[in-house]
Amino acid sequence: MTKTIDSITAISKQTDASDVALAAYASLIELLEQLDDDDWARPTECPDWTVADMVGHLIGAAKAGASKRELVRQVIWGSRHRGEYDGNQLDAFNALQVSDHSGLTPAERVAALREIAPRAVAGRMRTPNLLRKQSMPIDQAGSTAGFPSSASVAQLVDVIYTRDTWLHRVDIARATGRSLTLGTVDTRVVEDVVLEWTGRHDKAVDLTLTGPAGGRFTHGTDGPTLTLDAVEFCRILSGRPPVAAYWRTRCCSSRQILKAGLKPRDVSVLCDPHPIVFTYAASRAPRSRSRRGCAHRVWSSGWPRGSSRC
Repeated sequence: MTKTIDSITAISKQTDASDVALAAYASLIELLEQLDDDDWARPTECPDWTVADMVGHLIGAAKAGASKRELVRQVIWGSRHRGEYDGNQLDAFNALQVSDHSGLTPAERVAALREIAPRAVAGRMRTPNLLRKQSMPIDQAGSTAGFPSSASVAQLVDVIYTRDTWLHRVDIARATGRSLTLGTVDTRVVEDVVLEWTGRHDKAVDLTLTGPAGGRFTHGTDGPTLTLDAVEFCRILSGRPPVAAYWRTRCCSSRQILKAGLKPRDVSVLCDPHPIVFTYAASRAPRSRSRRGCAHRVWSSGWPRGSSRC
C-alpha cells in the first residue's frame, strides 16, 4: 500500500508513544532471551561495545527514564566527566551507564531490563508539559560535534529513547547472527522515521522500503525513485553503514540519483549530511582510558556527516 507522507501520524504522547515504546522493549527482550552465553561477548557495530555493554547502556537509559533522580545523577556525572570524553556530556554518561552494569550476568541483564522497561516508559510519559516544551543542549564536541545545538525534551522522551531501543535490537541481532522477527511495532517505527526524514529534507521522493516493516511512501512529485530494505534504510540514517558503503550496495544506485538530475553531495534523500532522524555515534574514549564506548546521539536533529561511526 502506498502512503503519502501527509497521511502518517507522528509518534507522540498524544498518539501511541507509550504503546510503541513498550512493544520495542518487548521485542528487544524476546531477542535477548534467545542469546547464548557466548553471544554476550560478541562485538557490535558500535566501536568497542559488546552486546553486554549495549544492554548495560539500555538498562541505564531506562533507569534514567524511570527516575528523574537517576537522570539527574547521570547528567551530573556526565557534566563532571565530560572533559574525559572530548567535552561531550552525553558520551560521558552513556559510558557511566555501561560501567554501572558491567558486573551483571546475562540473566541479570535481561531481568533488569524486563523489570525497568515498564517503569521507564511510564516515567517518560509523565514528563510535565512545561518540561516537554524545553530544549536540551547538544554538545558541539565529541560524538555530537557538528550537530544542531539542541533537541526538544518531548522528542527525547516520546521518540528518541524508543528509536534507540529499536536500533540496538537490530545491532544485537546482527552481532549474534539472529534473525529479526518484524511486526507492527517495526512498521510503526519505520514510518515515523520516514515522516520525520522527509519533513527535514522536504524534497520530493518516491520511496519503496522492502521487507515486513516497509511500504511505499510518496512525498511531492517528480522526485527520485528509491528502493531499499526498510531496516537498512534506518541503519543508513543512523550512520550504519557509512554513506560511502551504502553507495557500494547499489540499493539506490548513483545512476538513479544522476538520472534525477542530482549530484550525490546534494542529495537530501539518503545522502545529505544535514537532516538526522536516527542519530547514533560512537562516544569518544576518555583520554585516560583505552576503552572506547558507544553513545547514542539523539535520533532527531542532524545526520552523521559521512561518519562511519555508530
